[in-house]
Amino acid sequence: MNPSLTAYLSKPEWSHYVAKELEENGQKPVRYGDLFLTEASPLTVFWAKNIWFDCHRFEIESIGDAAKKLRALGRNWAPYGFQHFRRMQLIQDRLPMLPSKPKTFPCLLPSAPMGAWTLLDEHTVLASPACANPFPNGEIHFIENKTEAPSRAYLKLYEALTFAGKLPKPGDFCIDAGSSPGGWTWVLAALGATVFSFDRSPLEEKLMKHPLVTFEQGNVFNLKPDRFDKIDWFCCDVICYPEKLLDWLQLWLSSGKVMNFICTLKMQGEPDFSTIRAFLKIPNSQIRHLFNNKHELTWMNIHQ
Repeated sequence: MNPSLTAYLSKPEWSHYVAKELEENGQKPVRYGDLFLTEASPLTVFWAKNIWFDCHRFEIESIGDAAKKLRALGRNWAPYGFQHFRRMQLIQDRLPMLPSKPKTFPCLLPSAPMGAWTLLDEHTVLASPACANPFPNGEIHFIENKTEAPSRAYLKLYEALTFAGKLPKPGDFCIDAGSSPGGWTWVLAALGATVFSFDRSPLEEKLMKHPLVTFEQGNVFNLKPDRFDKIDWFCCDVICYPEKLLDWLQLWLSSGKVMNFICTLKMQGEPDFSTIRAFLKIPNSQIRHLFNNKHELTWMNIHQ
């Protein structure tokens, strides 16, 4: 056991970003598939989908011995496999079964810690009893609405709001900037909030007629806070450089009119880490690489 071991799990397509972030922080991780193991305390690594805290590394004599030692550390275990898949499955079969059904939105974050483990070799386990993300391997799956949602972008807002621990409610006023075809507007209106939706292109036809939705066409960067008295939720999934988004959001932050922000930081080529860190410096901010994110991060600023 070594409490200074920390591991970072990445999606395969963004593993080079995780490696770069760790190296820029002076770490020399050992890589096991898409898992990066370091001998250091946890760092802020934007592109990791999960972080394994206080990892334990121990030898095992058998499948039963592995399961026994894992159960002694914690109850809930999600396997991450990059080799020895059959052996891992036999071990996992001896551990408590994980919930596998997709979540119904809205849902609460799990209250019980979610551990993670892997086989570094046939006789060595790496395990973390509690990880940064409470879902197995940082992956949250929702029951999808394939008939009403205008686009799959709504899954990002589902996930962001789940981690926010707070939802828009009837009577709340929301701005959805860069909204077309309307995935996020659809979520906000379905929760009973009033939505001011703004984009160059119109929303899906049904949303344009929704009684809780007002749509206005134009360049989102021409939208200014002086038009509004109070904004409960400011949501933005517009395609632009993160630096441009940050400059524009400063107007809304300084206005003091917005209670909660959820915005997508879309990368154009290599990540702009200096701007990402500038977002994180804004008080009360958090940045996540959501399971439903692609080449982008999600910035949230939520007031409970």
